[in-house]
Formats: sequence, C-alpha cells, structure tokens
Amino acid sequence: MSLTLKPRHSVRAKISSVGTYVPPRVLTNAELEQMVATNDKWITERTGIRERHIVEKGVATSDLAVEAAKICLAKRGVKPEEIEAIVIATVTPDMIFPSTACLVQNKLGCPGAWGFDLSAACSGFPYALQVGAKLVESGAHKKVLVIGADVMSSIIDYTDRNTCILFGDGAGAVLIEPCEEGEIGLIDFHHEVDGSGAPSLNMPAGGSLLPASHETVDKKQHFVHQDGQTVYKFAVRKMSEATEILLQRNDVTGAELGCFIPHQANKRIILSTAERLGMPEERVIINIDRFGNTTAGTIPLAMNTAIETGRLKKGDLVLLASVGAGFTVGATLLRWEF
Repeated sequence: MSLTLKPRHSVRAKISSVGTYVPPRVLTNAELEQMVATNDKWITERTGIRERHIVEKGVATSDLAVEAAKICLAKRGVKPEEIEAIVIATVTPDMIFPSTACLVQNKLGCPGAWGFDLSAACSGFPYALQVGAKLVESGAHKKVLVIGADVMSSIIDYTDRNTCILFGDGAGAVLIEPCEEGEIGLIDFHHEVDGSGAPSLNMPAGGSLLPASHETVDKKQHFVHQDGQTVYKFAVRKMSEATEILLQRNDVTGAELGCFIPHQANKRIILSTAERLGMPEERVIINIDRFGNTTAGTIPLAMNTAIETGRLKKGDLVLLASVGAGFTVGATLLRWEF
C-alpha cells in the first residue's frame, strides 16, 4: 500500500466514538403485506430489506439523536458539557425552525455548544462528518458531535408501496476529536451534487414554494416522492464513480481496505459497488435487512454493526460512500483510530 497524505493543517481529525439508537418498534415485511400490495419475497429480493424500526407517535428526530449521542459520549467518557459544536444531518427536523441541533443541545445538556442542521438527504452523514472534521482541523474546536438522524416514517405514505417498503427510523452519532501523535484519522473526501436530479426524489410541499395547504395535503405532497428507476441508475453509477475517484487519488486499492461502509439504500447497489472495487463481501458492511434505509442514520448504524461483528478494528482503512436526494454524492476515506 502506498497511501499518500496530502499537505494540510497540522491538526488532523478522527472519529473517537460511535453511538447509535433505533426505536424499539419493528415493522416487518409481513406487516407491510397487510398494508399495501406487496410481499416479503419481492421486497427482500429487490432491496435486501426484511424489517425496519419505526417510532411511536410523538417521538421526534431530536429524541433519536439525543439517545444516540448519549451512548456515543458514554463510550468515550465525555460529558455533554464538554461538547463545543453539534452538526446534525437530517431531512426530518422536528420543525422547520429552530434547528434540531438547537433542540438536541438543550435536551442533551451542552450549554457551551453551538450548532446547526445540514440537509443532504442520504449523503447527510458524510457531509456533516466533513464539516465536523474541518471545525477540529481548523483548531477552532476539540470536541464536535456529528449526528445523522431521521424519522422517515413521518414523511412516508404507507399506501405507496414504492416508498413505504424502503425506509426506517434511526440515528447515529460520532465524536470528532484531534488525532493523537501517530494517528491519521480522516484522510480525504469526494463530494458532488447534481441538482438536475431534484425532481426524481423529493418532498414537494412544506417549504416556501408550496406551503402547507388543504390542496398540498390532499395531493399527498408532504410525503416522499420518488422515481425509483432514475434514482437506482444514478446511485449505481455514482456510488462506484465517487469511491473509485477517492481511492485513485490516494493510491489505495479496494484490496487494501479493511472495511467498506456504504449507505444502506439497496443491497444490489452496495454489492455492485463492492464488485467494482474488488472487495470481498465479508468486508462490506450490510445491515439493510434489519434497519432499511434510515437516510442520514445508515452509515453510523453500519459503523456500529461493523464494530459489533468485529469487522472494524483500530488501524483499518475505511471507505464510506453515499448517494442521496439532490442528487448528492459523498465518499470518505479514513483510518479507524479506536
């Protein structure tokens, strides 16, 4: 392996802890069979999903984010008062304003922290991860909390079989800190957006263009709308392209990666990308069968799965990748340091 580190700030950033949370209630494919015209075999073969977790009424994105953050901080032995900034990736904020980050700051008890929300759909976590890393690399902060959290069930039409089978609710938090002597941490990233893809995956109403009204509610414009084929084709192409660009730029091959942690949208997309990278399936983290697509929560949830199954170890080179509404594309290369 000939890993080339580009010149950068003297401070490097690393992930020092991971915490995740999903609500207890499980919605299985068998239950969906009773709700829409679908079946377990069809869902499993096309997506890899068998079940997903769904919140109870009254549970919001901030609630999931706080639970994940508590676990993350407890693992590291860090108190909430030590957190200096909070970046939350979500497309299902508790409300338009204030930001979910403000609500989490208060609920978690981080009096000295500032923060904000970041909207990049399924690429939200990799985007927020880079923002958090840059806050640390700049020297501005030493402890930044990055959270990917979504309550997708709040914007899903459970009479639409094309979307209701795909999504679940969940959250994952990571702590970003400066690297110690000899550590590498976050190495490089590659992000893209293609705004021409916006009509293919969106929630049409609820913003300034189409404020809530009887008409928008009647037309079900406050739910996720998706052109599945267009999204699938773009995701297959761009997930591979983004990861290959990042690896080539850093003189790393797929064979040298300890772990590939992709966004969990569709098992076929994940395996197609892994094949292009020349990675064996045992080093590809897939947990979509248990959680579905939790949007900004998928990558940290998959990180936790990798840790629990012993497939993510200190010193491993790790590749993260995502494609989401926007269209957004994100890939991150890092060294796992704990």
